[in-house]
Amino acid sequence: MGLDVSRIRGLCFDVDGTLSDTDDVWVQQFEERLRWARFLFRKGEVRPAARWLVMTLETPGNVGYHVLDRLNLDAWMIRGMQRLGRLRARRRKTFRMVPQVLEMLTAVRGRLPMSVVSARDEESTLAFLHQFDLHGLFHSVATSQTCQYTKPFPDPVVWAARQMGLEPQDCLMIGDTTVDIRAGKAAGAQTVGVLCGFGDEKELRRAGADLILPSTADLAQVLFGEPKR
Repeated sequence: MGLDVSRIRGLCFDVDGTLSDTDDVWVQQFEERLRWARFLFRKGEVRPAARWLVMTLETPGNVGYHVLDRLNLDAWMIRGMQRLGRLRARRRKTFRMVPQVLEMLTAVRGRLPMSVVSARDEESTLAFLHQFDLHGLFHSVATSQTCQYTKPFPDPVVWAARQMGLEPQDCLMIGDTTVDIRAGKAAGAQTVGVLCGFGDEKELRRAGADLILPSTADLAQVLFGEPKR
């Protein structure tokens, strides 16, 4: 069953790999750290191996977080991530946005309410929104600390829907990983998987995504028939 656009009354966006071009940042960091061993790679090209490493680590990382969240042991990890985030922020004060996503969000603004549903900590999520002056575009922001359980549990999607005055089944969850798709499905929302982040098309389809897009930037065209600007 494909996406039913007529049912969509609100949008929920993941951040990493969906709005923020996080995967390329991580790939670049791994690439820089592996350059000393370039002789081990075909034609000395380190980047393909760095990208494979990022993609490989993403799924078990999400699984581990899911287990900790289920056991109510995630608070200590969140505190550690916050400290690490502050240390990183001293060295790298800027985020990257997925190309043409800002134009897409601007096109959607005023036509459908939008919320952020992220498994990031609150501090770094708000820092990303602040850098690109996005606060005014979103009705609400759910982070890893908003609800008792974060994605892949449905709680933050349900919370964001209610903040927009909607039922979860009226919403569309947009994300780049199976965690996003599973959270949306568990909440009763429709889901779109995007390939501009960490996810793989096959695994997103297996998770039940109603539609797969090359990039989050393509969403306005799907919703309103408008091409990317």
